[in-house]
Amino acid sequence: MNTTTDETIVPALSRPELLRQSAYVGGTWLDVGEGPSIIVRNPATGDAIGSVPALDAETVRTAVSHAAHAFQEWRRVPAKQRARVLRAWHDKVIAHIDDLALILTTEQGKTLSEARGEIQYAASFIEWFAEEAKRINGDILPAAADGNRILVLKQPVGVCAAVTPWNFPAAMVTRKVAPALAAGCTVVLKPASATPFTALALAVLGEDAGIPPGVFNIVTGSARQIGDELCQNPLVRKLTFTGSTEVGRELMAKSATTIKKVSMELGGNAPFIVFDDANIPDAVAGAMFSKFRNSGQTCVCTNRILVQASVYDAFCHQFEHAVSKLRVGPGIADGIDQGPLIDAAAVAHLNELVADAEALGATVTVGGKSHSLGGNFFMPTVVRDVAPEMRLFREEAFGPIAPIVRFDTEEEGIALANDTEYGLAGYFFASRMDRVVRVFEALETGMVGINTGAISSEVVPFGGIKASGIGREGSKYGINDYLEIKAGVLAGAF
Repeated sequence: MNTTTDETIVPALSRPELLRQSAYVGGTWLDVGEGPSIIVRNPATGDAIGSVPALDAETVRTAVSHAAHAFQEWRRVPAKQRARVLRAWHDKVIAHIDDLALILTTEQGKTLSEARGEIQYAASFIEWFAEEAKRINGDILPAAADGNRILVLKQPVGVCAAVTPWNFPAAMVTRKVAPALAAGCTVVLKPASATPFTALALAVLGEDAGIPPGVFNIVTGSARQIGDELCQNPLVRKLTFTGSTEVGRELMAKSATTIKKVSMELGGNAPFIVFDDANIPDAVAGAMFSKFRNSGQTCVCTNRILVQASVYDAFCHQFEHAVSKLRVGPGIADGIDQGPLIDAAAVAHLNELVADAEALGATVTVGGKSHSLGGNFFMPTVVRDVAPEMRLFREEAFGPIAPIVRFDTEEEGIALANDTEYGLAGYFFASRMDRVVRVFEALETGMVGINTGAISSEVVPFGGIKASGIGREGSKYGINDYLEIKAGVLAGAF
């Protein structure tokens, strides 16, 4: 393993070897050598943390071949034994939570408290699917012909390619890899180039837990080159992706040539509706959590706050006061509520959205510009009087900007909420039960937070509709995308 260029993170780790500047193929660590590599930087400082190999297509094909070979053995491992391996992996992740959180914060930027929360969240998926491995049940169905039986068997789909984003570099890995391994599949993972070290640390712990060579592989390098190979390689039978809708469409199109199963968790434009019968302090607290977690860089973040006219001013005043108290700084520092954005392009995008909104008549009441800390830091921001013609209403900000929209009637609020191509998450606050039922049924999203801004857990089926994706992750439904259903008609046995 090469020595990292960061002078602080390695001494702070209780187990320094968790920071691997490598790819992981067929149980072998491919360290950075003389070939091309990708430098990974701390978004809070811009300093280099280290680098990982930029693998070529041939090495990615080798990883797929290792996964295909390992699949023939792993699929035959009894479910109870696979469950033991996953449970051991879970226990090792929890045992190394401090090291993992430090690596995550250093490469991604979120606060250490949020990073610790993400590691626990990531571990919960491993624990959940360790149990689900033992609950993959088939059926015996009644047959039309006397003496026949219809047998239904569920089998692992095969080699799975997983492409994960930078905003949750631990949880998005385990939410895909754990169900795949539980089902008996093998995985080739492409983590985001901005945040590969968390995934590699998880692989170190997986190796310790007894995941056999070739069952879990990690390839690093060009997203396009690796993506092309994973989509077009016929040995890969499933592709799971979390990221933008634009890239998701491209990956789906490329996967069509080999008729792969695909699951896509794509972009969002989550509405957060505050009705006139809402508990306003609760709504403010829910909006704060949903909007500013991970500096607004989550796919289920509140993207548009829709407030009924009669409570608009009361909500805005309380919300603006809360936002103005948020403390910004490096995620590793004490007492920080919001860390940096991932890169300079993200900051530039937010500045463009604010300028567009102001030009069309919106008013910035809190923040509204790059932070005085400079670099990738942006001020927590509130923008009042946002309208549908503004980019802030239409585009996913993916940052700490809270646009507030006024509406008059329940019907108008629902129409504004659904006025988007996306349908990942939505939220609303109301106390009347008839309204709760109506709005829950009317919102065009795969997930709905009702009087809460927190919807994610390993038990919840996570996913969207419309342009926000296909399939579900987590929950008892999350393993289904890694299984094929085989039917057998048995004649003459009775």
